[in-house]
Amino acid sequence: MDVLEAIHTRRSVRQFTAEPVSREEVKEILRAGASAPSGLNNQPWRFAVVRGDEVRRALAGLTKYRHIVEGAPVCIAVFCDRDVMYNDTKDHQAIGACLQNMLLAAHGLGLGAVWLGEILKSADAVRELLGVPVALELMAVVAVGRPAGRAGRTDRKGLADLVVKEL
Repeated sequence: MDVLEAIHTRRSVRQFTAEPVSREEVKEILRAGASAPSGLNNQPWRFAVVRGDEVRRALAGLTKYRHIVEGAPVCIAVFCDRDVMYNDTKDHQAIGACLQNMLLAAHGLGLGAVWLGEILKSADAVRELLGVPVALELMAVVAVGRPAGRAGRTDRKGLADLVVKEL
């Protein structure tokens, strides 16, 4: 799939089939995330891959989007490692690039994915559940699976509404 086509056709997928996502597909998504740019090449992202039903159910209980987490064969918690950060803004921007790469990789593999941010209200509980160090700050959980149906089309603002100045 062409990069621009992937960018323009990717949609958030919130319903998945029960078909599993292979370890190789997950690795490819993680590799794409890890290929994102970061200031000073500090690569602040860290990942926790959640496949097990019991842990996924517990994770689902930490968000109002429980049904999405329970329905996804795989969830990937994405953290920012505060021990390697040098600038909050730049490092958080790098995590955003990482997440977008992951979403595009899933789309390119024929999978569906959605970036869940609401779960940040339970960041400490997520970190404890997954047994990761306190230095890791939860940035999002990405739910991944095979799409159950077609993702809807979303309206986008035109460039005339977005470009505030052209000099």
